[in-house]
Amino acid sequence: MLEPIPEDWPGGYDRVVLDSVGSTLDEAAQRFETLRRPLWLMAREQTKARGRRGRPWLAPKGNFAATLVLPLVEPPEKTALRSFVAALALHEAVTSLTGRAEGLTLKWPNDVLLNGGKLAGILLEGMNRKGQTGLSIGIGVNLLEAPVPEEVEARALHPVSLLAETGAKVSQEEMLNALAVAYAAHEVTFRTFGFGPIRQAWLQRASHVGQQITARFGNTELTGIFETVDEKGHLVLATGATRHRIAAADVFF
Repeated sequence: MLEPIPEDWPGGYDRVVLDSVGSTLDEAAQRFETLRRPLWLMAREQTKARGRRGRPWLAPKGNFAATLVLPLVEPPEKTALRSFVAALALHEAVTSLTGRAEGLTLKWPNDVLLNGGKLAGILLEGMNRKGQTGLSIGIGVNLLEAPVPEEVEARALHPVSLLAETGAKVSQEEMLNALAVAYAAHEVTFRTFGFGPIRQAWLQRASHVGQQITARFGNTELTGIFETVDEKGHLVLATGATRHRIAAADVFF
């Protein structure tokens, strides 16, 4: 059932709000075949949320969980760049809702940090159902409560909540509205001008550019200087005179 559309809701996007689902990503997959235009799907509660590589995403009550479903016909390498579009939209939404951008940074490839802790995560999943292709962008934000550090993966950044770090009590619906508006604007930029302006805006908000980081992919770990993100969205890591272009990895500071 479609929710009433707020006055500032972006045109061309549908909206569904559910009380409880296992995972908004799974719910999005079930609805994908019937979609004809983008859909924001939010759940007030997730019982089986997941993150990258199937890891559990801990979702205390009152936090934000939503998936944007986009019917798309384009190369996968272009589709994947929407993680940067979503990250910029999250940064903008949090800034607009709290009135401050201090301490808010973006971590390659798909996290939003606040005061050095993990505030939000983004997960992209490609969709292909009966010849229709697209993308689901799952987004989780610790609005009211952060998981305790003992519950997160070893070496991962400590989780933080928006309420504890800023004192701002933001509702799930407020976050959905602000995020949808911000995403729609950045999506127009991406479709019109390509990845260039998105990349530049992301780098201006990026965490640890010019500093030492460790990238882990498969059984390999590389430690070096995070130089930039290239035109394909790859992490550029300098180890001595060698520059590695990394498409996907876990990053540690």
